[in-house]
Amino acid sequence: MTGDLWTAPDEAARSLSSLTEDERYQYFDQLQSRMAGVWAAMRLNHPDESVVVVPSLTLDRTESAGTGTMMQAYEERFLFLLILLREPRLRMIYVTSVPIAPEIIEYYLALLPGVIPSHARARLSLIAVNDATPISLSEKLLARPRLLQRIADLIPNPLRSHLIPYNTTELERDVAISLGIPMYAADPRLAPLGSKSGCRRLFAEIGVPHPLGAENLRTLDDIADALLAMRAERPTMDSAIVKLNEGVSGEGNAVVRLKGLPAPGSAGERDEVLERLRAMELESQKMPFETYIAKFAENGGIVEERIVGTELQSPSVQLRVVPGGAVELLSTHDQLLGGASGQSYLGCIFPAARQYARMISEHAATIGRRLASEGALGRFAIDFVVVKDELGAWTPYAIELNLRKGGTTHPFLTLQYLTDGRYDPRTALFLTSSGQEKHLVATDHLESELLTGLMPADLFDIVARHGLHFDQAKQVGVVFHMISCVTEKGRLGLTAVGDTPAEADRRYREASRIVLAEAEQASVERALPV
Repeated sequence: MTGDLWTAPDEAARSLSSLTEDERYQYFDQLQSRMAGVWAAMRLNHPDESVVVVPSLTLDRTESAGTGTMMQAYEERFLFLLILLREPRLRMIYVTSVPIAPEIIEYYLALLPGVIPSHARARLSLIAVNDATPISLSEKLLARPRLLQRIADLIPNPLRSHLIPYNTTELERDVAISLGIPMYAADPRLAPLGSKSGCRRLFAEIGVPHPLGAENLRTLDDIADALLAMRAERPTMDSAIVKLNEGVSGEGNAVVRLKGLPAPGSAGERDEVLERLRAMELESQKMPFETYIAKFAENGGIVEERIVGTELQSPSVQLRVVPGGAVELLSTHDQLLGGASGQSYLGCIFPAARQYARMISEHAATIGRRLASEGALGRFAIDFVVVKDELGAWTPYAIELNLRKGGTTHPFLTLQYLTDGRYDPRTALFLTSSGQEKHLVATDHLESELLTGLMPADLFDIVARHGLHFDQAKQVGVVFHMISCVTEKGRLGLTAVGDTPAEADRRYREASRIVLAEAEQASVERALPV
């Protein structure tokens, strides 16, 4: 050992490519051991504190994010982190695939409470790879060691810096190693716990309620056998959900209809189940059935009962494990779902309904303590389904564990950073430092072909003319995100904040209506010049 970093026994300098996987993890572990000191020094106004943001989506998505434009929009979804520059001496290095339009940066810097935007801008280094291909940002960086060195040279003091990724794989680990700084996120070796099979096992081990089902499946025959066993246990089950282990935002899910099948255990039941499996309804409309089955064979997956009821909600709980192992419950959300069978994530409402928020929080805390004991670090979320019975009682089922940031992360942190408020798990309310209640409604999917007629500058003109901004004095208003994909993809994200659930919803609907109406006007042909 030498200093804070692991090196080869002969003390010789080593390149990343010369390290084995075991050696990379030894190096990584040494870096991670510094995270507690970095954490303790945060917000103490040190002149050499910095963060490096690499919002790389290194995910096995069931379909590509599309074009480089969509990848860029997802990378820009975390520009709310610029609000951290309200700390007067903090430096930030924000990395993206292609350059961010200056007007988008100005929009976010204008949100900073009590900070001169030009002062914050001077402490912000924007690094673009200038590679718009739809592969992960981490891959792009690792293919360019000289660019990684340039980023490393911008870090004033590696002992007071850390990496903020979107999710963590061996690629993000290698970026951290290359920069010589720890990573505030889950160890990639814990990734199996976040798979669909892994979290089902975890829920079972610690006694958290979850749907009837089976994990570690690979083939149609595996799924069919599991469904036969499930039907024997629960003959009234009328549908099930098949999930890819690494599916994201519901894209890897498929619904199997079971009504009208022969009675459990009867002749012909298995053949009929296989027929239903071949006709299962894929959530991803762009994925052929053969591709889905091939992905299932490659990475595995699960099948579980589809929870149904007269009233059903899909809340989630966000937590984090901080250096030292303490578990903090951060927020609850009700998820807004859509897509072919209502399983695709579209947005969220915060906080979740009080009728079940405390109940799911208790189960989430149990999961959080187990993850902390496994060495987890950073933010993660647990998705639930809750169903109400005829007596009005809610029953929760844990269905997914996301060991990464997700769709509810940026709306909540935007609100928290702008208001300095906190979520109280006991009351299921978010209160500012002055005790004012706050609520939000957010989406990543304000979508319309009409929006392709707008450019980012047009959106900011609409914001200015209609007052669709965030009011710092009242701490209510709207914050837009994913702005760079509006022209090519006709898609925007927004977070609407209000003092009550009704106000947040009103602001959300009003902002959506105004932007779409303006987009429609933008598509109207003008008279030719005379």
